[in-house]
Amino acid sequence: MAKRVLVLGAGVAGLEAALALQALGEGRVTVELVSPDSEFVYRPLAVAEPFRLAEARRFPVAHLAEAAGASVTVASALRVDPDRKTVETSAGEIDYDVLLLALGAKPLVAVPGAVTFRGPRDEAAFEAVLSDAKEGRAHRLVFTMPAGMSWPLPLYELALLTAVHLSDTGSEVTIELVTPEPEPLQLFGKAASEAITELFGLHGIRLVTSTIPLEASGGVLRFLGTGETAADRVIALPRLEGPRLEGIPHDGNGFVPVDEHQRVRDLEDVFAAGDIASFPVKQGGLAAQQADAAAEAIAAEAGAQVEPQPFRPVLRGILLTGLTPRFMRTELGTYETELDTEALWWPPAKIVGRYLAPFLADQLQLSSPPPGAGSVKVEVELDRGPAGAWQRI
Repeated sequence: MAKRVLVLGAGVAGLEAALALQALGEGRVTVELVSPDSEFVYRPLAVAEPFRLAEARRFPVAHLAEAAGASVTVASALRVDPDRKTVETSAGEIDYDVLLLALGAKPLVAVPGAVTFRGPRDEAAFEAVLSDAKEGRAHRLVFTMPAGMSWPLPLYELALLTAVHLSDTGSEVTIELVTPEPEPLQLFGKAASEAITELFGLHGIRLVTSTIPLEASGGVLRFLGTGETAADRVIALPRLEGPRLEGIPHDGNGFVPVDEHQRVRDLEDVFAAGDIASFPVKQGGLAAQQADAAAEAIAAEAGAQVEPQPFRPVLRGILLTGLTPRFMRTELGTYETELDTEALWWPPAKIVGRYLAPFLADQLQLSSPPPGAGSVKVEVELDRGPAGAWQRI
């Protein structure tokens, strides 16, 4: 009989895993998604919503699951019994042969007194900051992020988009970005750091590195240790914490330890991918790569002709600048960055998933061929199939 794969979560990692198992499983697995959410929200574009440049798109989970040949149970996972191979959910108990945890992480307030930007739900609060700046109630804006596990790119995008937006309205506002990173966007290496520093200089944004924010109050942002900076409004990214699902081992921050194939350590037939896993960089494209590694291992163990590959993180990011976006790519640990204003992969999406990207490309109407395909290195190669749907080639 086919192995029953239960996937907890229907975000990037969960959906990518379901699609990968359909492609790789040779009919040897069945997949059931368990999620409290009926919609998949394409969150990376949330930073552009307050500026009316883009919107966070929403897709029905049921439609995506159907495309993946999976079933869906709308419920919250409550606890796991690894010995009995069951998961207790708000809709009842579900058995599994293999369990994949893709529950993501919880975004929490990191800087008391700041406006925490977690995505679409914080759009109104950030729009209020923009209104205060345009109407002369706030002259000093500071963007910041906590130390620890996170994804810094949205912070730089918010600062740049704000600078362009307020400049267009003639507002006289000073903008500052405070980051714990030794160099800006250091995950992408020296070329990216130099590029963002140049962009900040062009837009008059002050950059403060190697500094951890503590709290915002009384018109200042205080730093850990000593020091502070004047701030009428502070916008901060959240800190992330794992879901701490009962029955599953986790570290002090709630994240699940895994091996290079995303197997949960000390448990049989349990995998984890995406933000719930203990890998320190939390990003949609990496979540998809982790899901692929887990799906390959699961399919191989079910008897499919697959050679499982370990998770080897390749970081891809599109920096929205308010003008020309920057495409960035690096293999983590090498600090050798490709940086271009033309696409380095296709579809040129914020979230690069081998199996999820083709479906979202159709939904976002990215149906034209890659620009400069003869000269641009395209890593995720996609083409239109006979039925008109995106297919990997």
